[in-house]
Amino acid sequence: MARVELAFMPKAPAARQALAQAGVAIEQVDVIKLHNPFTANDFAFAAETGVDVHRINNYGSTLLWGHPQAPMGTRGIIEVIEALALRGGGIGLFAGCAAGDSAMAVVLQVSDRND
Repeated sequence: MARVELAFMPKAPAARQALAQAGVAIEQVDVIKLHNPFTANDFAFAAETGVDVHRINNYGSTLLWGHPQAPMGTRGIIEVIEALALRGGGIGLFAGCAAGDSAMAVVLQVSDRND
């Protein structure tokens, strides 16, 4: 979890913190799912992290289903797991912000069944 000055959440502090704690570089992440109140946040996240914006939310945004954090965060994490399983495994990142100044993020790894 991370908190920053109001309206500075697109700088991705929670995502950076989760990646650092997991010992994973953003370049190692195969699936990125963001739950933000505005699409502009996805572009800001991409610019801040150096990630190609086309790698974010490849199966659509959870905002389609609304913006309540708990159910949409859960759905986003499940979508990361499913996307990783479909590709045979890998590392995923889910991050979401709330109220413009707080955020949660988690790094997940799905292994091939044969591993």
